Amino acid sequence: MSEQMPAIAIIGAQWGDEGKGKATDLLGNRVDYVVKFNGGNNAGHTVVIGDQKYALHLLPSGILTPGCTPVIGNGVVVDLAVLFEEIDGLEARGVDTSLLKVSANAHVIADYNRSLDKVTERFLGSRRIGTTGRGIGPTYADKMNRVGIPIQDIFDEKILTQKVEGVLELKNQILTKIYNRRSATVEQTVEELLAFAERLHPMVCDTGLLLNQALDRGETVLLEAGQATLLDVDHGTYPFVTSSSATAGGACTGSGIPPMRMDQVIGIVKAYTTRVGEGPFPTELSDDFGEHLRKVGAEYGTTTGRPRRCGWYDSVIARYAARVNGVTDFVLTKLDVLTGLEKVPVCVAYDVNGVRHDEMPVNQSDFHHAVPIYEDFPGWWEDISAAKTFEDLPKNAKDYVLAVEKMSGARISAIGVGPDRDATIVVHELI
Repeated sequence: MSEQMPAIAIIGAQWGDEGKGKATDLLGNRVDYVVKFNGGNNAGHTVVIGDQKYALHLLPSGILTPGCTPVIGNGVVVDLAVLFEEIDGLEARGVDTSLLKVSANAHVIADYNRSLDKVTERFLGSRRIGTTGRGIGPTYADKMNRVGIPIQDIFDEKILTQKVEGVLELKNQILTKIYNRRSATVEQTVEELLAFAERLHPMVCDTGLLLNQALDRGETVLLEAGQATLLDVDHGTYPFVTSSSATAGGACTGSGIPPMRMDQVIGIVKAYTTRVGEGPFPTELSDDFGEHLRKVGAEYGTTTGRPRRCGWYDSVIARYAARVNGVTDFVLTKLDVLTGLEKVPVCVAYDVNGVRHDEMPVNQSDFHHAVPIYEDFPGWWEDISAAKTFEDLPKNAKDYVLAVEKMSGARISAIGVGPDRDATIVVHELI
């Protein structure tokens, strides 16, 4: 037997959109399997290859690497219509998707989940969470309530019908009596799901077994998180979070790979901070600087197109993410966006009602009232997009990276200096 390989997790260390696709790309041809282990089509990766731009929502970004097996793990919730739409879109552009594997235990998003997501969010009004309305949360709630529909049920019409009947007894009461909406019919729901069965069947397998056997053979498995640490349902800024585990721990439960087999966790941080949706955000800028970061960094959602909220780098959050995930390496993305600023502030701690916090406050209301304590670093004007090594960076850019590294709780192993696929400085090899 060849030497056992460790599994590697890539996680977002802020509120998402940090550029995880870029890090996955960096490992690209040295990875045999790329696994999506959480979330659904509520988040997107944008991958730029040459002059081609690919927006992926449900598929793992490894789908773009020839010879790499993309896997949708058991921790994912799957909108089957979106899955096939995305596959067809890639196939039409000449991308081979034939290696895709899907866990039999991943849950499917049914029409009633989407309806409930949209109407509940509207009903919450000013207390809304800022969900994407794609049925993700309600599907995870069904899974926890043990009334969800795993993919394997689609291949047994009798079981599927029974389950849909059971779940709709309650859902239809909620839809009609509370929200004054049309009820969903069992026939229509079953028919909609069964329509995908034949095409889906060859892709479905025991993905946990597949991945563990791959590790036994000495192959490299990359676990790629959707969303990010501060959107994790357990460790994020609850309730303004996603409904799944987006941390390194979630990589194990969402894929069936045990913790002992994962010895590298790559955390992705942007050289500043962004957030989409509602919820507290201490370093948020509502001034010209915020607008500058949004414009220069093209900060608009891959999936929704909505403008992202922007703020300075927050080292408190980075330290928290390093701790919760056991980050071994950080990839710092979008350093080029900071070029041309007179000075670049970094949040080093919070002031909460006159008390300094160097770590995340215990409760959400303190975090909500946290005022950032900044340290300013001198900016740089030189174009860094062609830099190939750390030494190529201007002194002030190097100083900024080293300062951020010291505050963030793990080494910075790669630095993104431009939007292109290869505009990345590798400081330490990631594999």
